[in-house]
Amino acid sequence: MQTLQISIYVVAALVVLALLFDFMNGFHDAANAIATVVSTGVLKPQTAVAMAALFNVIAVFFFQLKVAATIGKGTIEPWAIDHYVIFGALVGAVFWNLITWYFGIPSSSSHALIGGLVGAAVAKSGTNALLSSGLLKTIAFIVLSPLLGFILGSLMMLLVSWLFVHSTPLKVDRWFRRFQLASASMYSLGHGGNDAQKTMGIIWMLLIAGGYSSAQDAMPPWWVILSCYGAIGLGTLFGGWRIVKTMGQKITKLKPVGGFCAETGGAITLFIATAMGVPVSTTHTITGAIVGVGSAQKMSAVRWGVAGNIVWAWVLTIPASAFVAAIAWWFGLRLL
Repeated sequence: MQTLQISIYVVAALVVLALLFDFMNGFHDAANAIATVVSTGVLKPQTAVAMAALFNVIAVFFFQLKVAATIGKGTIEPWAIDHYVIFGALVGAVFWNLITWYFGIPSSSSHALIGGLVGAAVAKSGTNALLSSGLLKTIAFIVLSPLLGFILGSLMMLLVSWLFVHSTPLKVDRWFRRFQLASASMYSLGHGGNDAQKTMGIIWMLLIAGGYSSAQDAMPPWWVILSCYGAIGLGTLFGGWRIVKTMGQKITKLKPVGGFCAETGGAITLFIATAMGVPVSTTHTITGAIVGVGSAQKMSAVRWGVAGNIVWAWVLTIPASAFVAAIAWWFGLRLL
């Protein structure tokens, strides 16, 4: 990779911008982790976000940094990366997060970041700057993560229905109010494990391009790891309340048993993707799991119009953030 010796002040400013994106990722995606446990009435919102934030942070002890390596070394050709590309990518991702948060649309912070990287890199160097292996893996999971969440969520719902067929609704509700505490915790653990690493990857990319880290390093510096986990946990603590209602009640009405099945199916999907080093969307994953739970009960239980609007936001995320990132890259050339 080229060594540009980017000014330490520029690097510091871009690290702050990256951590702002990480904070917004937690803020924006808090709904994914807490919507089901809040909408079923198992936890109060303040308690739910505190629990989710805690498990976001302690994910540092549970996962290898394969997702950070995919973002940092597997999406854009090393020779194409400079501080202008990083600036454009982050601005594109932050812009799309703000727009979708404002309108209460559960879009993907992950794919906004990928779209931002693609848009800024292509604006600078054309499509030759893209590494197809990492990008194709990420794009494939745009479809696979909600599909896997859907399958696991619906299978969990069918399995639980079979196991508790002779139990009274009151007894089932009482048991799954307890079980949902564990499933929500596991989902938050998977959320922190996958999403915090995306910001690590882009900061690592910046440090390598600027000559402050080596491409041969097996992992980013510890201060990057800890600050990224801390930032996403803090963002989750503040919570993106506009999206909670959409995720928790507008797609389908959830009871504790449904919340448990959706969170468990989503958590398993996140664990698998993180182990494979794939930066997936927690939004896509939990939405697929919620739809799977609803459709396992009856197809009419899912508000397909709401689900369709969410899918349109998914389709637009990468091109919209890429477009903004390309514009931001152009401005960055004149500002930085």
